[in-house]
Amino acid sequence: MKNISEERLVGERALFMVKDMSITNCIFADGESPLKESHNIKIEKTSFQWKYPLWYCSDIDVKDSTFFEMARAGIWYTDNIALKDVLYEAPKGFRRCRGIKLDNVNFLIADETLWSCCDISMHNVSAKGNYFAMNSRDIKIDGFNLAGNYSFDGCENVEVNNAKMISKDAFWNCNNVVVKNSYICGEYIGWNSQNITLENCVIESNQGFCYMKNVTLKNCKLLNTDLAFEYVSDIDAEVTSKIISVKNPISGRIKATGIEEIIFDDENIDKKATEIVVY
Repeated sequence: MKNISEERLVGERALFMVKDMSITNCIFADGESPLKESHNIKIEKTSFQWKYPLWYCSDIDVKDSTFFEMARAGIWYTDNIALKDVLYEAPKGFRRCRGIKLDNVNFLIADETLWSCCDISMHNVSAKGNYFAMNSRDIKIDGFNLAGNYSFDGCENVEVNNAKMISKDAFWNCNNVVVKNSYICGEYIGWNSQNITLENCVIESNQGFCYMKNVTLKNCKLLNTDLAFEYVSDIDAEVTSKIISVKNPISGRIKATGIEEIIFDDENIDKKATEIVVY
């Protein structure tokens, strides 16, 4: 494997179509698409300071490196890529990639990052930005901090464990999502989604869990949550806190330590189809 070390690389396509290469302690300065169409590349202690660094690539391993803000739209159409101990400042970080492994990665400007990707593994990842992971699928997450709205819109087959999320409109239009041991704060969580399970979670949401199908809450707290479960069918909710209000659920069972107000103001809803238990 050829090695490049301690080089400052400039100009468009500085290392275009390279294969079987190790890159260490290098700087990719101004110049678009420096590693476009490259394959089997190991990158360590290297910085990317300009746009489109890794497009149409495969088998990429990046460690202890930095993507600067101008490394925009940095990793697109790339398969089998791993980032470990990486500071990633640029927006639109991943698009239409598959086989992504992220370990101890900090996305400082995560707007429109991880779009339309699949087969994603994330461990100890933090992100700040809107529309994180839109239309992606087959995602497994353990250890995740997010500050950004509209996250995981349109996602499928998602497992999240040990997360803290400040995110309005999280998990909209999703199918097959499991969230465990996590905290989520944001309005309108989960709308238009189906097959959603939350376990051992704390959620704060205005009008949360509406227009959904097959929703399960196990040992969850719904703090400061009102107008919940509107037009939700097949709900099975075990809530270990007070709920401010529940409105027009379609069917299932809701059990909570307290519900301040139960609202049925749609004459088309059969009240008897939902069992509501306060204990």
